[in-house]
Amino acid sequence: MVGPKRHILPLILISLAAFIFYTFHQSSLPSSIPESNPNFTLQNPIPNPTPISPTNNFTFVIKLLAYNRLDSVTRCLRSLAAADYLGDRVHLHIYIDHFVLSDDASSVDQKLRDSHRIVEYVDGFDWRFGEKVVHYRTGNVGLQAQWLEAWWPGSDDEFAFVVEDDLEVSSLYYEFVKSLIVNFYYNASNYSPFIFGATLQRARFVPGKHGNKLQLDDQTRLFLYQLVGTWGQILFPKPWKEFRLWYDKNKAKGIKPFLEGMVTTGWYKKMGERIWTPWFIKFIQSRGYFNIYANFLHERALSVSHRDAGVNYGKTAGPDSQLLEERSLDFNILEMQPLSSLKWFDFCFREVLPGKVVKNLEELGALLHTLQQQNSIFLVNLIGVSDAVARNLLCHFERLNIRNYILMAPQSDSLFDLARRGHPVINVDQFISSVGLHKLTSQGSRFETIKGILAKAYVIKKCIENMYNTWVIEGSMLLTSDLMLENGDLKDDFSIANNLELFYARSSSSSKKIWTTDFVSKVVAMADSLSGKDSASHDSLSFVHVVTTLLEQNGARIRRVDETSFGLKIGSGNVSKSSLGDKKFVYWSTEMEMDSIQKRLEELNLWGIDSDLSCTAVVCHSS
Repeated sequence: MVGPKRHILPLILISLAAFIFYTFHQSSLPSSIPESNPNFTLQNPIPNPTPISPTNNFTFVIKLLAYNRLDSVTRCLRSLAAADYLGDRVHLHIYIDHFVLSDDASSVDQKLRDSHRIVEYVDGFDWRFGEKVVHYRTGNVGLQAQWLEAWWPGSDDEFAFVVEDDLEVSSLYYEFVKSLIVNFYYNASNYSPFIFGATLQRARFVPGKHGNKLQLDDQTRLFLYQLVGTWGQILFPKPWKEFRLWYDKNKAKGIKPFLEGMVTTGWYKKMGERIWTPWFIKFIQSRGYFNIYANFLHERALSVSHRDAGVNYGKTAGPDSQLLEERSLDFNILEMQPLSSLKWFDFCFREVLPGKVVKNLEELGALLHTLQQQNSIFLVNLIGVSDAVARNLLCHFERLNIRNYILMAPQSDSLFDLARRGHPVINVDQFISSVGLHKLTSQGSRFETIKGILAKAYVIKKCIENMYNTWVIEGSMLLTSDLMLENGDLKDDFSIANNLELFYARSSSSSKKIWTTDFVSKVVAMADSLSGKDSASHDSLSFVHVVTTLLEQNGARIRRVDETSFGLKIGSGNVSKSSLGDKKFVYWSTEMEMDSIQKRLEELNLWGIDSDLSCTAVVCHSS
């Protein structure tokens, strides 16, 4: 009996050690998956923690859209079945559109045979990874309905991989997709509600007319791009539901997905409801959403379209990319960078820098270094300005290719939404608090006015220190030309238009000498003093009045601008485009009703937003 005991003892010790290791390992794992953080912004990225596994409710469904191409369906299904699904349960739903019924009896039999051959093949196809569902339509619905009706998410943990039948996927695709979902959906530090999914196709198209070329450096593996990818798109559940409801509302009201300046709008005008992408593109532009793309170099991708003859191609064009397989891997395909380090690109393939919210002088200095290397900056005061007017102003900035601007407004959801779309903003509340102005005696509405005055003064000082000329304009102004390109005759250090609160400060040695001493402190003192006087009028408690008074005391030369010569004031009366002439801006009273502002600007063809408060056009200016 001694011999057997000697053999049993080591086994007991090994089993005990394994139990202790297993218990410790299990206790170190999170007990539940943290919910996605809906307030996540790029302002304060936190280090990328260890990736978290999806919840037990994680569901992945392949949505294969087929029509009348048996060879295409065969190739697609075989490639899907050859992928490594890591032991996960993955479902396959196949949608076979019916051929168009016609009076041509001679072709009906052949079309029936073709359709039935596809149904027979799909019926007999062995899918061992999960459930297989075949939906054979009784009538022809077209490509748009095939996409839009293929999926309604069953939960926030269900993901759809939509595949048209002429696609072929890499055997590596699922491992890569799951890693993306783990890192950018279930990882709270990398989650953004403004990412609608990921595509496996290679980026090869810029839809904005006259946009930049697709150029990425070899180090860029993942990036964000607004364009949806129809050749292997993974859809996230919440944005897709949101899109479907948005689509229903717009379609029911007869609103078309027109977005001027986009190639896809031309497609829609030609093909109409045969295609769905213009609808989704308009939705993306409205919401400011982005898609995850991969850059595998050498024209490689995890999904390849063979571009077989069909709705999109009159004749077969052949594969658009090289299929990336394990034998050609020369990098770690599962390496995921944190979201904070990824580049973002719009429909023009211009880089977008989201999350630029300035809260103090140090952040303002950092922001100025990220702006384009032009001589001038627009500082736009949006205090008290409606969202519609602010969005319309930004659409005109895009049209005029004004890229150097900073928006200032109190803290609000609207302000942060502008920032996450890539517009640089100053949170006036936090900015003013950071410079120690809590001792001000002003209260109520006048204090809000003073915050705006002081924020402008500090920003101008910082701009002059960084050698930028500064235009200060109100949200109740709309430019019709780029003043920065036409200010060559502004030789004076300062220019003003009292009634407009329009102010220009040139970066020069003399202006710097004035502004960088104790000038801002004097602005603070004078504004605070005026606010405490009951007799202080609106004109006296204004940025232009305060600064002009102090500049004159310093002997500065100030040029007075006649606003009636350069601008057109709109009011209650009708205006026509001819009345605009060569005016450089239009302006209106802050007391004017929103409906009247919109009506007058529409008459001048200067209202550039839709009911979603998004631009009606995408305007690309090549970098």
